[in-house]
Amino acid sequence: MIDRRTLFIQIVSPVVFTIALFLIWEIACRALKLPLTILPAPSAVFAALWQFRDPIASNSAVTLWTTLAGFAIATVFGLLLGILIGWHKAIYAGLYPVLIGFNSIPKVAVVPVLILWFGIGEVPAIITAFLISFFPIVVNVATGLATTEPELEDVLRALGASKLDIMKKVGIPRSLPYFFGSLKVAITLAFVGAVVSETVGANRGIGHLMLSAQASFQVPLVFAGLLALAVLGIVLYAITAAIESRFTGWAFRSQTRA
Repeated sequence: MIDRRTLFIQIVSPVVFTIALFLIWEIACRALKLPLTILPAPSAVFAALWQFRDPIASNSAVTLWTTLAGFAIATVFGLLLGILIGWHKAIYAGLYPVLIGFNSIPKVAVVPVLILWFGIGEVPAIITAFLISFFPIVVNVATGLATTEPELEDVLRALGASKLDIMKKVGIPRSLPYFFGSLKVAITLAFVGAVVSETVGANRGIGHLMLSAQASFQVPLVFAGLLALAVLGIVLYAITAAIESRFTGWAFRSQTRA
């Protein structure tokens, strides 16, 4: 059972803060008489959200699909590569600088190459979401495996455990909090990658819709697209956090005690 204090902190408090933020935004726009082309008021944004609900919903579904597809590939690839890197110090030292160099490349510069290879569509968005989100997963899993205490490994080896046994029974379970923590970061990055690809070259998706709205100076529709992305991001983050709490609650049990 969730007590009232936890309910207030996790649900009521964010709702109240969000409503207050929209009210301040509305009052500021009306008081300063800002034109719609500069900063539309929340009332205009919600009106555009309702007026264009059908294209926003259909394009949001495309963005959601490309984001989840890229995120799923990044999760599997990042987990396997993280285990490989954390398996041995030599592999860690050899591959880690390569990953840092690859991650330093701006993904927006890679999107034109992906469009050249795969054409305009959903594939470049999926690959971009994958490229931008797998690095945190790899780093966190490898860190979780690399931080296993040497004394614990020595004790297990003295008891006859092999390297594979230590990895399966100690290393991987210990890295789960790192892994699920990285998923919360990766899911938001996957959204960024998918939308960036859609703004560069796509025929569907929220990024494409926002780019078309910008070209026709429909600024409230642009902000409505941003609002739809924010809602999708919050929902997926909450789902990932719930999964993390379900599988790694033991790692944070002491933090929940008063």
